[in-house]
Amino acid sequence: MRNNRVKVAVGLSGGVDSSVAAALLLKEGYDVIGITMEIFDSSLALKENKKHACYGPGEKEDIEEAISVCKKLGIPFHVIDLRREYRNYVIDYFRHEYLSGKTPNPCVVCNQRLKFGFLLEKAREAGVEFDFFCNRSLCTDS
Repeated sequence: MRNNRVKVAVGLSGGVDSSVAAALLLKEGYDVIGITMEIFDSSLALKENKKHACYGPGEKEDIEEAISVCKKLGIPFHVIDLRREYRNYVIDYFRHEYLSGKTPNPCVVCNQRLKFGFLLEKAREAGVEFDFFCNRSLCTDS
């Protein structure tokens, strides 16, 4: 018998907000799938402070947290490699704008191009099927 439940891919960071969103969707009866972006390019020299940023060497730890959440919830999890896209669209943009004397906002580019663009496209290319995408408290049809 085919499962007719609505499938929701949740962008998991390993943090509380996205983990709770996944748990609540699961509790409400949705078929939940965890996905996250791998964006850190370790070939770039970068030291991280004690506080994790969204980009940096701590990404591996964040992905491990997301894996742990998915295991506890009993849902599948997929890591989507967007390192090249992050470098081409976010880092190159930031560098260009900064060197032009502007104040760039990498989050605007990352959210639009990566989180709500390449992440969904590449997840589907990898065979991940979903009807909606939820990133923390924002859910949208895909």
